[in-house]
Amino acid sequence: MSRRARVSPAQAGLPDGGARRRTPGLRREEVAVLAGVGASWYQWLEQGRDITVSPQVLDSVARVLRLDHTERRHLYVLAGLNPPLPDSGYPQDYLCDGLHRLIDGWMPFPAHIMDPYWNTIAYNEAAGLVMGFRPEIRQNCLIDFFTDPFYRSRANNWQENAVVVVAQYRAACSERPDDEGFAEVIAELSAASAEFTELWARNDIRPAGQLIKEYTHPLVGVLHLEATQLRIPARPDLVIVFHNPVPDTGTAAKLEWLTSPEGRRGGMYSVAG
Repeated sequence: MSRRARVSPAQAGLPDGGARRRTPGLRREEVAVLAGVGASWYQWLEQGRDITVSPQVLDSVARVLRLDHTERRHLYVLAGLNPPLPDSGYPQDYLCDGLHRLIDGWMPFPAHIMDPYWNTIAYNEAAGLVMGFRPEIRQNCLIDFFTDPFYRSRANNWQENAVVVVAQYRAACSERPDDEGFAEVIAELSAASAEFTELWARNDIRPAGQLIKEYTHPLVGVLHLEATQLRIPARPDLVIVFHNPVPDTGTAAKLEWLTSPEGRRGGMYSVAG
């Protein structure tokens, strides 16, 4: 009702009714006509009665009431339906500079940013030094996990994590079942890696969560890291992956040295080699 009151007849493409209109905004009957539903049904919807509601009808009502994406998701929840995927409602470059500063501020610990298909959007210096993020690789975290020999040479628990990573990617796919971008990544990697093809055929699925990663770095030895994926509501199309040192492993001190001027010189050489 509150959103109906905010939409003027002119905004909805209707005559305003002049002095005959007692209240601002649209009448229930007008919303029903514009949304293509019955007046009684729309009244029951506003009253929260137990009626059958389809996503298509809710989308029509949301369009007439000029709801933004957040309000549309809330309407789905009120109607007892699964809401559509989050949408930032902002331009694609919104927060980009701030997100770069965020992962740079995470130094000396690794952090990187992925899009829905796990394409690498950005990474900080520590991620390059530890995990081998660099311009010349594919720049997709799933594909590089299986095909980058540099990464695999350092990842001690690669075999164990491969099962989890593939299952997490399937969970990401399930959120967007009709998105061809996922199919393209899967097809490319299936052609390049028999190991991935075998794991993908298992149909395992699990949500993103903390993943323990163990690396052997030629300069500082073994590093133990907790990887955590975080979404930002303002840019739900992006995921930030923070790597935090596992306590009591000496990893924090090793990363501090590795990102020091002396460590940077040695780390850059080790990546190149």
